[in-house]
Amino acid sequence: MNLTKAIFSCFSHRLSEIESSYARPVETQQQQLRYLLNKAKNTEWGKTHNFAEIKNHDDFSKQLPTQDYEDVKLIIKRMLDGESNLIWPSKIEWFAKSSGTTNDKSKFLPVSTESLQNCHYRGAKDCLAFYSKINPESHLFGGKSLILGGSHKISNLINNTFVGDLSAILIQNNPFYTNWIRTPHRSVALMDEWEAKLEKIVETTFKQDVRSLSGVPSWMLVMIKRVLEKTGKSNLNEVWPNLELFFHGGVSFRPYREQYQELIPSPNMHYVENYNASEGFFATQNDIEDSAMLLMIDYGIFYEFIPFNEYAVENPKVLPLWEVETGKNYAVVITTNSGLWRYKLGDTVMFTSTKPYKIKITGRTKHHINAFGEELMIDNAEKGLLRACAQTGAKVKEYTAAPVFMSSKTKGNHEWLIEFEKLPTSMEEFCQILDKTLQEINSDYEAKRYKDMTLKKLEIVVARKNLFHDWLKSKGKLGGQHKIPRLSNSREYLDELLTLNV
Repeated sequence: MNLTKAIFSCFSHRLSEIESSYARPVETQQQQLRYLLNKAKNTEWGKTHNFAEIKNHDDFSKQLPTQDYEDVKLIIKRMLDGESNLIWPSKIEWFAKSSGTTNDKSKFLPVSTESLQNCHYRGAKDCLAFYSKINPESHLFGGKSLILGGSHKISNLINNTFVGDLSAILIQNNPFYTNWIRTPHRSVALMDEWEAKLEKIVETTFKQDVRSLSGVPSWMLVMIKRVLEKTGKSNLNEVWPNLELFFHGGVSFRPYREQYQELIPSPNMHYVENYNASEGFFATQNDIEDSAMLLMIDYGIFYEFIPFNEYAVENPKVLPLWEVETGKNYAVVITTNSGLWRYKLGDTVMFTSTKPYKIKITGRTKHHINAFGEELMIDNAEKGLLRACAQTGAKVKEYTAAPVFMSSKTKGNHEWLIEFEKLPTSMEEFCQILDKTLQEINSDYEAKRYKDMTLKKLEIVVARKNLFHDWLKSKGKLGGQHKIPRLSNSREYLDELLTLNV
């Protein structure tokens, strides 16, 4: 009997549950809010904010302000020191060390038992449930699943409090049976020195029957190329002929898709995007023909959204899920079963559908360019780069962009630093296509570019080979969960990179 089919058959009940939750999405989300408030009403936070008196979303929004990490870091510090029942009733022993940016300051985000079981692990199982529909003839469980995680090992602080990358926490707490299909071995997966770990992963997996990959596209690409160097093979199907699936997330897959299709030329390969962060598992792609992800609304998370054009104002609108509209950028606000209350996640999304609720990640609240009122988002940038590459034969490996500010003598513009896997046939044409595309898809950028009145045409600096890798290494930021800041309102990242571009 096909083991995969036997396992997939176990997912039918869960798929029915998901369909049921989406038959009544507003009620489902309201139930999540009631559960969270009732669960935490006797915590310090719950008593301070009178959770017992909150009856609905209107009460909730009036009673609690939105939060960011600066607002909660002192109470999290108390939790790290061993205090309990502060923001969540169950004892929280695990804290995910956030590595979503290259800032030196780290965030420590609580990961409760409820979040592990009912959010993160449920999300992983639901990914497989949806894949059972996408590829019912799969033989996924006949071989190994290669998981490329982060590089912060688990550290024991005090009072049995542990800190590490979310991926390390998930691996450390995985049920024993996952060891049968996961590779590399836990001892390798939890190594904290990235380059040594990468070599060990390659060494221990290239002879195995790997059938699926999970990780961040940029770092997985580094590993794939190292496997091909090690084996002397021209593509990954020659190494792992039964490879059929890549679960990816963390950064947009769009800039890397063509490279993956060249390195894994099998027509049987599937790519599925997930939205899994240290704060929770939020969405997954449930249809291979639709790149948008289904928002998972029954994971113990209550969602709210701030229209992005109001994000910086003093009292912005904060909308529940049932008031969002398609085609608009929103900053995500979450209330979770780890005790984060109306927490501003830092991500921006756009809904492509509200029946069901499906999203695309468009960027970060801090990673966009709005120095001149142009509101350039990462989603805009990657659409522009994709078109420029398609028309000039280029391949982009990494990039970042920042404003060149106006002076008394010059107008402003955007400066892009791009590391190419393959240079365009004409850099001038690449630049023109990118600039024109950004004007077509972003009316604010177009208005600022009109007759060069506010913004001049963007300029591109070609980065030397491995510039971004070397920059991350200099900061101790190599590894599976670290990301390049694509866009920035300041020149901090760009100027640092330019000094190394020699």
